[in-house]
Amino acid sequence: MLTAHARFEMDRRGLTEGLVERVLREPGERWEVRPGRHVLQSKISMGDPAKLYVVRVVIDTDRIPNEVVTAYRTGKIEKYWRQRR
Repeated sequence: MLTAHARFEMDRRGLTEGLVERVLREPGERWEVRPGRHVLQSKISMGDPAKLYVVRVVIDTDRIPNEVVTAYRTGKIEKYWRQRR
């Protein structure tokens, strides 16, 4: 479920509900930041010309259904991507 704040921020940041659902379904990374709150993120190519971003979705898992708190994208992949290959 998307909170009103999440919808507002997604709209402001140009992120679609479909894109956020994609990250929720198949995150590239997921971790708990505190009990009941998780960050899910994926590397996604966006724009024209295409540029690689990390799309991050913050969810509260201590609610039923889980709530999307906010979502955003960042081009700072090295800073936010935890897995090192």
